[in-house]
Amino acid sequence: MAGKPRPMSQIKQLLQLHEQGKSIKFIARNLGISRNTVKACLAKVELSPLDIQSLLALDDPIMEAKFHAGNPAYKDERFEHLKANLDFYSKELSRVGVTKQLLWEEYRSNYPGGYSRSQFCYHLSQQLIARKPSMVLQHRAGEKLFIDFAGKKLSYTDIDTGEIVSCQVFVACLPYSDYSFAMAVRSQSISDFLYALGCCLQQLGGVPQVLVPDDLKSAIVKANGYEPDVNRALEDFANHYHTTVIPARARKPKDYLARLIGSSVA
Repeated sequence: MAGKPRPMSQIKQLLQLHEQGKSIKFIARNLGISRNTVKACLAKVELSPLDIQSLLALDDPIMEAKFHAGNPAYKDERFEHLKANLDFYSKELSRVGVTKQLLWEEYRSNYPGGYSRSQFCYHLSQQLIARKPSMVLQHRAGEKLFIDFAGKKLSYTDIDTGEIVSCQVFVACLPYSDYSFAMAVRSQSISDFLYALGCCLQQLGGVPQVLVPDDLKSAIVKANGYEPDVNRALEDFANHYHTTVIPARARKPKDYLARLIGSSVA
């Protein structure tokens, strides 16, 4: 396929739609790619000794090697070493303060002939994505505002007393544009949370259709996999601004879309 190679997650979406009998025009329109790209991909599938179901079962890096021939990276001994240590890297990344940069530095210390930083991060990301596939969400302008507190606190020094004061960082993001807002507040109390959220809406100059808080105590009274209890004060806040609150499911923030669709159908 000419141009920039498509991500394997999108190619798999393409194959699944084709398997469902969807037309080339339908696939191109829904995935936001050209018809020629769809045709070129399907042509490669016809030449492949594997059927569509077998291709869909492959890990992304292996599948990419089949669709973009000539890239020997996945036959490299360095790749096998990285893949063998993927569980360790995955657990380390879940720890507070651990970044891919730190992992790479440790990786090169133990394996001097390994990948460069950019290649290490690329292959690590591809492997982690392949192990935990997820649907690509389509966002609309002004529809949703994701809100949460950052994991790490900030601090400042009181110039009068010299005391170091810790503070929480409220963050919000419009997923369609990736426009972000951040504000330091004293705590995660409901009053500080709603104050920061109000400042955020004022800065945005408008109100989204849906507020999507993560499982933070200021917004959610009782976490639940499917029907979390929203704080009454947040509900009143949302009613005042004529918007709605649909929390992300505990530990599964990406799947709130299914609940949103379900509630709209009901």
